[in-house]
Amino acid sequence: MTLRAQLSAADNRFSRRVSDIADRNRTLRKAAIVLAHSGDSPLWVGGLLLALWLGSASWKFAAMVVLIGIGVTAAVVQSIKVFVRRPRPAGEWGQGYRKIDPHSFPSGHAARAALLAALAVFLGPPVWAALALVWAPLVALSRVAMRVHYLSDVLAGALCGLVCAAALGAIFSF
Repeated sequence: MTLRAQLSAADNRFSRRVSDIADRNRTLRKAAIVLAHSGDSPLWVGGLLLALWLGSASWKFAAMVVLIGIGVTAAVVQSIKVFVRRPRPAGEWGQGYRKIDPHSFPSGHAARAALLAALAVFLGPPVWAALALVWAPLVALSRVAMRVHYLSDVLAGALCGLVCAAALGAIFSF
């Protein structure tokens, strides 16, 4: 068996274990559903637009940087998805995601969550940064638990988000 095949098999096994745990525990499954949706773009874009409209100057700056980051990260993730074209894992949950975007590698939710967590460290109050640093990996794991991504999808997505946050930090000097 090639190294690639071994890695793919391990990825599938781990991803299946995570989703099986969520399937056996109703409370974990409900939490995974909430966490999986908490990384949705419309939620974040809507909140950031409100911050741009109603926030102080510092919140407006942060909201603008994060909105740019979400856009750049989405473009990077979608470009990779079109190139790689990895199908999502089999599953019933997340039919909307599956119809809009049938490709799973890399995870856009994990990328967005990692981007938001990294930017919270640079731009937000420490309490927001701490919450985001806990929240982001939970979003990524929830996407695996709900069978819309494999482990490698969320790891690659998180890396994309962190790289985009670092690029924004270099551009905006923070």
